[in-house]
Amino acid sequence: MLLLMEAKQSNLSVAADVTTKKELLDLADQVGPYICLLKTHIDIIVDFDQDLIVQLQALAKKHQFMIFEDRKFADIGNTVKMQYGAGVHRIAHWSHFTNCHIVPGEGIIQGLKQVGQPLGRGLLLLAEMSPADSLANNPTYTAKNVDLALKHSDFVAGFIASRRLTDDHDFLTMTPGVGLDVTGDSMGQRYRSPKQILTENYSDIIIVGRGIYGTGKDPVHEAQRYQRAGWEAYLARLS
Repeated sequence: MLLLMEAKQSNLSVAADVTTKKELLDLADQVGPYICLLKTHIDIIVDFDQDLIVQLQALAKKHQFMIFEDRKFADIGNTVKMQYGAGVHRIAHWSHFTNCHIVPGEGIIQGLKQVGQPLGRGLLLLAEMSPADSLANNPTYTAKNVDLALKHSDFVAGFIASRRLTDDHDFLTMTPGVGLDVTGDSMGQRYRSPKQILTENYSDIIIVGRGIYGTGKDPVHEAQRYQRAGWEAYLARLS
């Protein structure tokens, strides 16, 4: 991922929270040149079929981005093995990254690892969440995420978090709730600038959704804008 970010000069992930096959493919094609990672919610696509996956993989290859299925697994190990590797969506077979809550305990990581590790996949732990009243924003819970990530660093690639959580390993930190023009919404979501997230909190990848393709937005223009802001802030932190 770091090599891809460097090659594209992008640490932007677009959260593609759209509900049809056409919307997802169109958005991926529009923003693909400017992102390092496309974040999907494949289970909200009302007309999902396997052709969608074929076309999405082709776009990822064409534009050189990776795919992150934001599945937020939260069940026992044996169940998540089936949810991840089988079922309708067969997530492990096309998504480079997925994520999970550690509420069920270490078994959830072990179950996902059995499926994903042989396929070269990576797991992100939901150590924090961006809503103001999230129960995940608890120091003890966050610290447990770090402990389990270090124990399973051969499969855990990083965290979904508001800030870098540890320097003990080369984990990626991906941060949602990024906005250049707004600070929040009516449902408790908080937004911070790329500069805050990257230079003050030492995150690596910014995740942006409605700021790029919301009502009245030009996805290409906004993706370029966020790519530039994110990369400039990232370089400023490294200098």
